[in-house]
Amino acid sequence: MKKYFTIALLFAALFSNAQPPVIKISANKRFFATGKDQPFFWLGDTGWLLFKKCKKQDVIKYLDDRKKKGYNVIQVMLLHELTVTDAYGDSALHHKNIGTPNVTDGYWNNVDFVIAEAAKRSMYIGLVPIWGGNVKSGLVNETNAATYAAFLAERYKSKSNIIWINGGDIKGSDGENIWNVIGKTLHEKDGIHLVTFHPRGRSTSSAWFHNQDWLDFNMFQSGHKDYAQDTTEPRIGEDNWKFAMNDYTLQPVKPTLDGEPSYENIPHGLHDSAAKRWTAADVRRYAYWSVFAGGCGFTYGNNSIMQFYRNGDKDMSFGANKNWDDELNAPGAGQMQYLKKLMLQKAYMARVPDQSMVLENGTRYNYIAATRAETFALFYTYSGRKFKVALDKIEGALVNAYWINPRNGSKADIGLISNKGTKTFDPPGIEKEGNDWVLVLDTVLEARK
Repeated sequence: MKKYFTIALLFAALFSNAQPPVIKISANKRFFATGKDQPFFWLGDTGWLLFKKCKKQDVIKYLDDRKKKGYNVIQVMLLHELTVTDAYGDSALHHKNIGTPNVTDGYWNNVDFVIAEAAKRSMYIGLVPIWGGNVKSGLVNETNAATYAAFLAERYKSKSNIIWINGGDIKGSDGENIWNVIGKTLHEKDGIHLVTFHPRGRSTSSAWFHNQDWLDFNMFQSGHKDYAQDTTEPRIGEDNWKFAMNDYTLQPVKPTLDGEPSYENIPHGLHDSAAKRWTAADVRRYAYWSVFAGGCGFTYGNNSIMQFYRNGDKDMSFGANKNWDDELNAPGAGQMQYLKKLMLQKAYMARVPDQSMVLENGTRYNYIAATRAETFALFYTYSGRKFKVALDKIEGALVNAYWINPRNGSKADIGLISNKGTKTFDPPGIEKEGNDWVLVLDTVLEARK
């Protein structure tokens, strides 16, 4: 009995120290992959202040919930400010200097704990070395940036579940030399984990760093302003698919994704707590629009969760008004898994965006996003309006057509149709914002060309 007990303990120890496979770029340079080009769909959540606000029991509760809902990447900032402490009061730095990390107290051990707990759940941590405002304020120089990035690379290069997210809500031109130093140092001294850049709202990393060797994939922040509030030129507004479409055309080919769309339950434009708030329907729209336009994944966000707000917190931002652990079950949070499941059910690596399949497309909320491979095509409508499709872009004399409900993943059959000419499809329900549906066309194998 003792022998079997010892073996059981050994297996438990091995399991607890198990590391998920390192994420890499797929062979076609469009997506993420593990192992022998096995598809990895990035479904992220912004847990920005996890290290600052959460004790160990909170971390476990949060990761368990996100794992259950299909999330596989958690985006977290290491240094929100240079005076940052963790939930136990331990400081990250000596003397507010990123060149002198405080490894004698518990801050970095707490970071290690989070990374290890994520690994147990086959989840990845997207680490932001330092939030952009600190660099823009002149609090960081190239020398201590290089020292700090080297410290991070050395400490975490042996952990397989790391992704580096340089920047942090900042234009690449604000401290561009610093961002290049951090990116290059991570790339050279780590050499294992992917590196990207998290930009300011209504911008993409490709605007500054696409041709840098250290940038493995692009990330854009479609942001929190609505069509009327957007004053950025060109005025992309809420059309986040335009960022994905632009990045998709660039050379060299690199994956891209929306790393910060409008968060669920955050005010339009962020700063007016009385303003209209973004809903689960808006989050779904950003997700399907960007992924169908060529995105390799999507990051969800929630106003309370990204700052781990609790009622009574004095450092609350952006009108957060619900406890973070209550918001774990916000509608949009649970609906993202249906996008991930849909994408991984198909020939994922062969997928391309193809708007030529949509005839007489609409604008803004009436826009129809389309993506396909040889044996399937997907179309997303946010408003539930009818639309016309060119049918001969995928294989087969017949296709099986059906609707997928993004709110619950349920299926509504249309039936077999001839795969030629054009056809108008009318989604279930009435036409209105938030009555969103995905039209699926699958080649009927027996009728393939």
